[in-house]
Amino acid sequence: MQNTSELCVKCQGRGFCGKHCPILNKFKMLGKTKTHFSGSSPPEIFVGKYGYPNINAGILSPEEYGETENLSLPELWHLNNFSIEDIISARSKLIYAKFKTNIKEGKNKFLDIAKEISLTSKHVNTEIFLSKPTSTNFQTDSQTPIIGNPAPLKSIRLEENPKTDKKAEYLANDTDTKASNAIIELYNSNLTITHITKLLSVGNLGKGTNRKLVPTRWSITATDDTISKFLLDKIRYYQEISEILVFTSEYLGNHYEFLLLPDKFSFEVMEARMTGNVWNPSSPLYLAIDYENFQGRKDYAGNVTGAYYSNRLALCEYLEKIKKQASCLVIREVRPEYYAPCGVGILREASRDAFSKQPERFSSLQEAFSRIKTRLKLPVETFTKSSWLLKEYGKQTRLNKFFT
Repeated sequence: MQNTSELCVKCQGRGFCGKHCPILNKFKMLGKTKTHFSGSSPPEIFVGKYGYPNINAGILSPEEYGETENLSLPELWHLNNFSIEDIISARSKLIYAKFKTNIKEGKNKFLDIAKEISLTSKHVNTEIFLSKPTSTNFQTDSQTPIIGNPAPLKSIRLEENPKTDKKAEYLANDTDTKASNAIIELYNSNLTITHITKLLSVGNLGKGTNRKLVPTRWSITATDDTISKFLLDKIRYYQEISEILVFTSEYLGNHYEFLLLPDKFSFEVMEARMTGNVWNPSSPLYLAIDYENFQGRKDYAGNVTGAYYSNRLALCEYLEKIKKQASCLVIREVRPEYYAPCGVGILREASRDAFSKQPERFSSLQEAFSRIKTRLKLPVETFTKSSWLLKEYGKQTRLNKFFT
C-alpha cells in the first residue's frame, strides 16, 4: 500500500488522489507576490527536514499587518472552531521566506532573527526582501500545518522590538539547562505547546554546544513526548481509577474515543484511516496501531507517528489533574471529511477537548463498547479484535473481584 502520509507533499496538486485539489486552489488565489513586502509574522518559523543536516529554515509572514496569530496557531484554530477551509485559507496567506543552513551553524543573520522571533507569542512586524517571487508550491505531512508560498530570503528587518516572553528569553540565554528541563519549565509557565516547539526548533533551548536546529516536525513530537514523560513520572505512583471512563471528541473529520480502564498505566492508539480521507484516498481501510506498557516505549511510534504523542500528552494532563493512573485505549476514525492535512496540533487540541468534558461512566467493558459503537462509523470489532491493550487487560484478574 502506498504511504499516503506523504501524498500531498509528493502530489503538489497534480491529482494523485484523484480529486480536485482544494489546497492548491487556495494558494493560486494568492498569486505571485512582489519580491519586497511587509506584514506581521504571527509569529512563525519553520525548519525543514529534507537534506538533513543541511536544511531549509525560514520565517513566515503575510502581506498584512495586525493580529495574525490565527494564521499560525492550532490552539486558536480549535478554540475558534476553524473549518479545514478556514485553516487552508489562513495558511495560504503566509509567505515562507527561506534560507539554507546547517543544523549546527553558529552564526547566521537570518537565523538570529528567527531566534528572536521565536521568543514571542505575539505578532511581529517585519519587512522582507525575496530573491525571487514565491511559487505556489506547498509542503506538508501528518505532523505540521501546511507550509506554502516559498521563496529564497534576500534580507529581513524587524520593524519593531518583539514583546518577548520573559521565561523564554531567560532560558534562551541559559546555556547550562538541558533542553528537556527547559521544555518543562516553559510548560509549567503556561506557554503554548506551539510556542515551546518553535523555541526548540530554532536552537534556542539546551546546553551551549549541544544546541542545534531541530526540524519542526521532530520538535513537535519531542515537545509532546518530553512533557508527557515528565507527567508520567508522577502518574505511575498514583492510585488507579475505580471505574471505566469514556471520553469523546470530534474535529475536522477526526473522531476520537478514549477508553480508560482501572489498571496500571498503559497506552494504545488505534487509527482507522477510512477510504476517502487525505491519508487514504482510495485504498481499503488501513489500521495503524502503536502501544506501550507500564514501562513505556523506547522506540518511535512509527505507525501512528506524531499523533500518538499528542494523544498521550492530553491523557497525561488529565490523569495528573485527577491524580490517578489508568490504562487507556485511543480509537481514532480518520473520516473522509478530513480532506486536507492540518498537522498534529489540531489532534492535540481535539484530545484535550475530550478530557475537558465530563466522562461517561460504565461498570463493564460491554456497556462501554455498546455506547462507543453508537458514535463510530466502523464496526467496533475493527478495533476490539486487534487491540493489544484489551488482550492484556483481559488476561489479568483484578484484585477488587475478590472483594465484591
